[in-house]
Amino acid sequence: MKTILLTFLFFYSGLLFPQNKNVNSEFILARLKYHGGGDWYNDPSAVPNLHRFLQKNTNIDAGSAESIVEISDDELFSFPIIFMTGHGKVSFSKQEAERVRLYLDSGGFLFADDDYGMDKSFRSEIKKVFPGEKLVELPFSHKIFQSHFTFKGGAPKIHEHDGGPPKSYGIFREGRLVVFYTFNTNISDGWADQAVHNDPPEIRRKAFEMGTNIIVYALTN
Repeated sequence: MKTILLTFLFFYSGLLFPQNKNVNSEFILARLKYHGGGDWYNDPSAVPNLHRFLQKNTNIDAGSAESIVEISDDELFSFPIIFMTGHGKVSFSKQEAERVRLYLDSGGFLFADDDYGMDKSFRSEIKKVFPGEKLVELPFSHKIFQSHFTFKGGAPKIHEHDGGPPKSYGIFREGRLVVFYTFNTNISDGWADQAVHNDPPEIRRKAFEMGTNIIVYALTN
């Protein structure tokens, strides 16, 4: 599995450059369907809209729709990046936590975006995945904030829920960022259709640009 995922990531890293325009491939951001009662399905227009932004602003051949994957699915290891969000509780069984760890240690990448309500349970469940690791706050100088577009102040504030500055956290394994977790920013809200949250165009643009940075960083690192 490790060889498969690492080969997949290496292949996709080539999609960012003009000389590879003729490569026939398709990137799909997979949404994680998790248990616990949280609304993992929140903002269904978000990922397809991000795919369209990727198509227009990078050389990534993004698909037209998201894929939904559960931890137990064999297809999990076919996706270089999985995305999760929601307002409610997240719950991983022991077997699910072990499988997520295997996925991430085999070259996969998890982007988790708290939509106000997921924070406490996500922090608890990610400890099951990596009992010996901590979520560490990323400095603004981290490459994920400059991988395609430049964010000198870290992740942008997209949707206000409870005040305070946006926060970005990560888990590293052997020096590689495998989990990127955003709190108090709600980047994926800005990907949803404009009528859903009524965010102004300049805010939605920042959300799409930061989403692009996450994808580009994950595919090239």
